Amino acid sequence: MTELWDRIAASAETDADTAKTAVGHILSYMQSESSDPAVAKMIAETPGAADAMAASGESDYSGGIMALGAKLMGLGLDMGQIRSAAEELVAYSKSTAGEDTVNQAIQSVPALAPFV
Repeated sequence: MTELWDRIAASAETDADTAKTAVGHILSYMQSESSDPAVAKMIAETPGAADAMAASGESDYSGGIMALGAKLMGLGLDMGQIRSAAEELVAYSKSTAGEDTVNQAIQSVPALAPFV
């Protein structure tokens, strides 16, 4: 979904491919950390989410939020860029999956909630 990648790339001052991979890592982390159906619904109803997750490859998040941070920093993103990417993803997902669904999905991953 070019619109989302371009939106995140502009906000996080990175390129669209990095934005897509970052989104894939964030969503994969959420999926690995929560069994709440809201996460699956958010992923299903966010255009491009499945492609982003596939682009990020298989990831091990056994280190929790720190493992996610390491993956995102490994893409060359700093903390400000990571926050911008996450905020844009959340805003976009709210417009497609609904605010209640996205809020519930985020709340189901306590370690992620302070960052978005």
